[in-house]
Amino acid sequence: MSIVVTGATGHLGRHVVEQLLEEVAADQITAVVRTPEKAADFAARGVRIAVADYNAPETFDGLFAAGDKVLLISGNEFDKGRVEQHKVVIDAAKAAGVALLAYTSAPGSLTAALADDHRATEEVLLASGLPYTLLRNGWYHENYTEQLAPVLEHNAVVAAAGEGRISSASRADYAAAATAVLTGEGHENKTYELGGDVAWSFTEYAAELSKQTGKEIAYSSVPAEALVGILTGAGLPEAFATILAGVDQSIEKGELVVSTGDLSRLAGRPTTPLSEAIAAALKA
Repeated sequence: MSIVVTGATGHLGRHVVEQLLEEVAADQITAVVRTPEKAADFAARGVRIAVADYNAPETFDGLFAAGDKVLLISGNEFDKGRVEQHKVVIDAAKAAGVALLAYTSAPGSLTAALADDHRATEEVLLASGLPYTLLRNGWYHENYTEQLAPVLEHNAVVAAAGEGRISSASRADYAAAATAVLTGEGHENKTYELGGDVAWSFTEYAAELSKQTGKEIAYSSVPAEALVGILTGAGLPEAFATILAGVDQSIEKGELVVSTGDLSRLAGRPTTPLSEAIAAALKA
């Protein structure tokens, strides 16, 4: 039996593997990667490395074994048919008879186009008959704290979210929830709505940035169409910029407020405050 993590060298996957190494022996962990060189540090610590690609179904043949617990981390290639990519993993897991397949989805309340692939993948997973866990991850602190350069350059936070609030948490928080599911018992056929303990608005985000930098940083709420123009002007593809603007519109409607407490319960601790994530980003 192995705990198998797909996308293991991605932003979230690395956190999961690191936290698994604190809970189980390295030889019980399989890290699925596209580029083995990026997982050299894991291999040196005894983690099994498997090379596979969501876009090449044959690479998953024989990768899983009966009794494995699998974490399917959703793909980030929005233009390559993510549902079909995820189905490749689900089909291979079903053929092997894995004990559990956990999938990193999106909050059930989210209606933005970003959620469409997640809802479709959930349907595929439930139809497969596999024991499943849906980890409906909310927004990440890092979606904002890793993009501070333009904010600090222009002393402005720009979004199309009005005074909507977000229950974001750190990647490490979401990884802790996934680790608990993969190493624990009783999570079969469960759905967890995951988000940070404290919701915040962009006005509060700008105020916290001002406090920590000593600058006057203001929040400017713009129409979604204007945000798309700003993002495409900064080099983002229009399709992706439209998806992000759609998420902001969902934030304005309150769709990224998650108040279940599932994340802190699974992690066994409070979620990381946004202020800590900002401090870490500024220090870095």
